[in-house]
Amino acid sequence: MKIIEREAKSIYTRTKLPGIEYTINQYVGCGHRCAYCYARYMSRWKDYGQWGTWIEVKTNAPELAKEKIGGEVSMSSVSDPYQPLEKERKLTRRVLENMDKNTNLSILTKSDLVLRDIDILKKFKNLSVGLTVNCFPEKVRKILEPHAPKSERRIKALKKLNKEGINTFCFISPVIPKLTEVRKVLKKTKGIVDYYLVEVLNTRLGGENFREILKNKFPESYEYLKDRKKMEKFVELLKDYLETAKIPIAAFVGHWRENYYKE
Repeated sequence: MKIIEREAKSIYTRTKLPGIEYTINQYVGCGHRCAYCYARYMSRWKDYGQWGTWIEVKTNAPELAKEKIGGEVSMSSVSDPYQPLEKERKLTRRVLENMDKNTNLSILTKSDLVLRDIDILKKFKNLSVGLTVNCFPEKVRKILEPHAPKSERRIKALKKLNKEGINTFCFISPVIPKLTEVRKVLKKTKGIVDYYLVEVLNTRLGGENFREILKNKFPESYEYLKDRKKMEKFVELLKDYLETAKIPIAAFVGHWRENYYKE
């Protein structure tokens, strides 16, 4: 993995994401190397090589994080704040230490390393911490999320955070027909999260390489995703199930028409 160190001009970036005013990314790139990563578009502006082979480290992020801002802040949008490199660098920890504890902050990660920073997280007055959980079977996870912790570890992290009185949420993503076990996720996280975010796979953002992986490794899912009627029915049934089960969904992203592609 290539590590690029640089100083940034700012750390809080304005965003058009619904309900969020700023994103904060002390890293760009991620060592989890998820095959479907939507942030690969960053390679257009970062001439470091293929996405997943490099990580940019903003060395002055902790100092920049001291700036006081208003509005909702999300960490992170083009990286994972608790990716493997964080265990060594502790950049996220130092950023959190310096942030105004009145900041309305949400943190999303795939790693139980977040538990290391419970002492700092508890100092924030308006904080929510989420973990992405999809309960992929192990043979699937090794292909799609090769360096991310297993779902069981992420669920245990949510349980610990909840026990510590920290607001938690579960991000069920990406929802891939025949692969993502939504009901299993809901069963295993019941009572330990405050709300859920659900996102159906966006094949366009996943990129051509990911579509090839689906085609070669998971042909049943690939063919399902190519069938517009099947996908529309899938999204409809998923939404109906979540509503009937009265699952507290804060956001549901399932506009599959935007994801439609042809070979």
